[in-house]
Amino acid sequence: MSEKHDVTGASTTGHVWDEDLADFTNQPPKWWMLGLAASGIFVVIYWLYYPSIPLPSSNTHFKGVGGWTAVKEMEADKGDVDAVRGKYELKLKNMTPAAILADNDLTEYVKRSGKVLFGDNCAGCHGTNGVGAKDKEGLIAPILNDDDWLYGGKIDDIHTTITGGRQGMMPAHKDSLSAQQIDDVAKYVKAMSDQGKDKADVDSAIAAGKKVFMESDCIACHGADGKGMQAMGSANLTDKVWRFDSSLEAVKYTITYGVNSGDPKARIAIMPNFKEAGKLSDSEIKKLAVYVYKFGGGQADAAVAPAQAAATAPATVSAK
Repeated sequence: MSEKHDVTGASTTGHVWDEDLADFTNQPPKWWMLGLAASGIFVVIYWLYYPSIPLPSSNTHFKGVGGWTAVKEMEADKGDVDAVRGKYELKLKNMTPAAILADNDLTEYVKRSGKVLFGDNCAGCHGTNGVGAKDKEGLIAPILNDDDWLYGGKIDDIHTTITGGRQGMMPAHKDSLSAQQIDDVAKYVKAMSDQGKDKADVDSAIAAGKKVFMESDCIACHGADGKGMQAMGSANLTDKVWRFDSSLEAVKYTITYGVNSGDPKARIAIMPNFKEAGKLSDSEIKKLAVYVYKFGGGQADAAVAPAQAAATAPATVSAK
């Protein structure tokens, strides 16, 4: 039963909360009622247009009159992206990595699209942006954004590394050198890194280690100057960059058991072959080569005209 409000005279439900606080019987505004009706109509249309209603069978549902699916939407979006990428992909298909670097627009495109490729295929070992990843024994894989390269940092070197992979080898010396000789040469190697080769060569405390280094097969790979040989992928022992732990004990361990030497205790350092494994296409490998080069550690090469084409892989296989 409705009543009149004592002050306003408006109709109320008769329920009073407090002296003059009552429930009125005013109707909502028309715009609000129209909005409510429109919302209801929208819900019904939306429910019918898109997949929504489960059917009696647990494996089926009402597919909607619009036939929409998330997969179709994804494919449509991918088609739009591919249309934008198409002109770049077609252009780089027949270009060498060096020619791509000479084309600023194409290089910028590769830097952006290569980021996803690197994240999916390389970051697990080399870390985000090539900063390297470490475990208790040192780097899992080399840092890619510095200027230290085992096999050369020119664009073609990087390209062939990714194409063919890399598995260098350092022999185990546990049978060719005595424990004392291993200890001596490890101290000499450590000194070359810590204080420089010139100072290490005149340090009488490690003269025995220098003698072992010069008279053993160390110089065959690392050279008499200790700077390594890119053709063989042997490390530069005179800088402060270490593939594994740089402690004296770790250096002795590496000399004793080697790297990829076949000894059960050898250190393992393998760069997989991405082409033969079918993981990456030729275009994707070129993208990755340019992307890694642009980290900042790539070594300059002779300028290449943007129009250069025919991407043939260099003959040497290299890796950092």
